[in-house]
Amino acid sequence: MQSSRRPTRTRIQPRTLRLTGLVALATMVGLAGWGLAERHGARAELGAATERMAIPTVVLTKPVRGAGAEELVLPGDVQAYEEAPIFARTSGYMKVWHTDIGTPVKKGQLLAEIDTPEVDDQLRQAEADVRTAAANEQLARTTATRWQALLRTDSVSRQETDEKVADAGAKAAQLAAATANLARLRQLESFKRVLAPFDGVVTARKTDNGALINAGSGIGPELFRVADTSRLRVFLQVPQNSAALISIGMDASLRFAEFPGRSYAAKVVRTASAIDPTSRAMTVELQIDNSQYHLLPGSYTEAHLKVPVPAERVSLPVNTLLFRSDGLRVATVDGAGKVTLVPITMGRDFGTRVEVVDGVGPDDQVIVNPPDSLLAGQLVRITEMGIPK
Repeated sequence: MQSSRRPTRTRIQPRTLRLTGLVALATMVGLAGWGLAERHGARAELGAATERMAIPTVVLTKPVRGAGAEELVLPGDVQAYEEAPIFARTSGYMKVWHTDIGTPVKKGQLLAEIDTPEVDDQLRQAEADVRTAAANEQLARTTATRWQALLRTDSVSRQETDEKVADAGAKAAQLAAATANLARLRQLESFKRVLAPFDGVVTARKTDNGALINAGSGIGPELFRVADTSRLRVFLQVPQNSAALISIGMDASLRFAEFPGRSYAAKVVRTASAIDPTSRAMTVELQIDNSQYHLLPGSYTEAHLKVPVPAERVSLPVNTLLFRSDGLRVATVDGAGKVTLVPITMGRDFGTRVEVVDGVGPDDQVIVNPPDSLLAGQLVRITEMGIPK
C-alpha cells in the first residue's frame, strides 16, 4: 500500500511583500516625477520659444551719405531759338510763293508776293491828292506872301492879310496829311512782298497761289512759319525742392531717344526765379548749339544736371519711413537690439529714396519695413539677407 504525498506550498514572507511594494511605489513615484519634470521642461521650452518668436525679426540698412553732387534728371521740351508765324500786312490775293517747308532762308529773303489791286488804286489816288495839296499849298503860300507885302503899303486890310496867311497854313496842313496818307499806302504796298524776318528755315506754309489774303495778325491763317534752329532752347520744369540748387551757367547734358548712347552739352542760361503756384515748379531755360542741325525743335529730351548737395545730408529707402501721429519717424537699433523711434526732417524725394536733412547719420542702423506696431525700447532680432545673427 502506497502512501500519498501532498505538495508543499511556498509561503511568501511579509518582509518580501513590503519590499516589493516599496519598489513598486518608488517606481511609480519616479515615473510620476519624471513625467512632471518632462512636462515642466516642455512648458519652459515652449515659453522660451514663444518669447523668442514674440521678438520681431528685422533687416537693417544704413543711411547713404551724399556725394556732394547729384544728378537731377528732368524731361525737357526743345524749341527753336527764334520762331515766328508770318501773317499778311496787306489784303489781296496770293500771287506767287517762292519758299516751301524745309527751305533755308536769310533775313529779308522774299517768301511770297501778294496781288493788291485795291491798295494799288488807293496809292495812285493818294499820289494825286499829294500833288493837288502841294499845288494848293504853293498858291496859298505865294498869295499870303504878296498880301503881307501889300499890307506894309496899306494897300490891303490886315483882316484880309490874316485870312490869306491862315489859308496858307491850312493848305500846308492838308499837304502834310496827304503826304502821310501816301506814306501809309506805300508801306502797305511794300507788304505785298512777304519777307523772312531772320535767318532760319521755313517750317510751315499755309497758303497757295490765288488764296484770299486778309491783312492783320490773327484775322486769317498764317502764311508761313519761320524758325531759327541753329541754336535751340530747352525748357525744364524743376520741382520746388530742387529749384534752389539751379544756377545760371550750370552745365547740363541732353539725351534723345533717337540718338541712343549720345549726349549733347547744354548750359543753363536763365531761370524764371519764381515757382509756378499751379505746378509748384520753376521754369529753367537751357541753350544748346545746333549748328549741324542734328536736333529738331519740338523734340522731347531728357536733361541731366549735376546739382550740388550738402555733404552732411544722407538718404534712406522710402520703406524705412514710419508715419506716426506725432510726425515722421524712422526706427533705429542700438548695439543691445533696442529700438529707438527717431524724428527726421525729410528733404527731396527721389522716388525710391528720400533725402534726410536732420535726424540720422551715416553710422545709424535703420530698420527696413518696420511694422506699424513697433514701439520705442522694444527688443528686435537682427537678420542679414534673411539669416538670423
